[in-house]
Amino acid sequence: MAVVFKKPSTLTDAPLHYCPGCTHGIIHRLVAEAIEELGIDGKTVGVASVGCSVMCYDYFTCDMVQAPHGRAQAVATGIKRAKPEDVVFTYQGDGDLAAIGTAETVHAATRGENITVIFVNNAIYGMTGGQMAPTSLPNQVTQTTPYGRDVNTAGYPVRICEMLSTLDGVALAQRVTVDNVKNVNIAKKAIKKAFQNQIEGKGYSIVEVLSTCPTNWGMSPVEALDWLEKNMVPYYPLGVYKDGTKGDRLK
Repeated sequence: MAVVFKKPSTLTDAPLHYCPGCTHGIIHRLVAEAIEELGIDGKTVGVASVGCSVMCYDYFTCDMVQAPHGRAQAVATGIKRAKPEDVVFTYQGDGDLAAIGTAETVHAATRGENITVIFVNNAIYGMTGGQMAPTSLPNQVTQTTPYGRDVNTAGYPVRICEMLSTLDGVALAQRVTVDNVKNVNIAKKAIKKAFQNQIEGKGYSIVEVLSTCPTNWGMSPVEALDWLEKNMVPYYPLGVYKDGTKGDRLK
């Protein structure tokens, strides 16, 4: 009998701890498949952030390092510079990467650090109870914005891919999502390309994945996917924002 679907060898047997409907599990699988298909498991080092994905070190078979909140890309920079032959990636949520870790993100990108960044954007702080994040949408209701995000006082959401695409050190900035089969396949290609860029020494690559948070959004898994499609995708358009090599300028 032909095997048409199986768990990647680069994922452990540990049960995932994520809430029902959360898409972290899908994204984990795509990262694991990329590592497996590129044959880099034995020389890959992942850096776990602080947030809902904090325990991702339990799920990947490669070496993992736990970073302080927001500092994943600084830690990844140190690992990559100490062991340039290794393939180094970070796995970060929006609170970690776009709030407390904003400076680390911008400066790793502008230096063109040859690392791969997986950025999971669910427009909210998930692990700490659902407060407003830098990526929360205008008028979005959260625990700290019960009447909706007021841009007059809280400002506007940060569009990470658009911002980083202006930096010369960035080789790839792409936004994807995993809300249907077509988009899952696109996301996988983007993640694999981000790893391939690092192998080829092209510089900093970031893949932003729009994700759901049914628990803190107060929705069912199906409702959350629908909300993502109707609200997040229009504000955070999918697509490639930069694709080249470190030092390339936008045309």
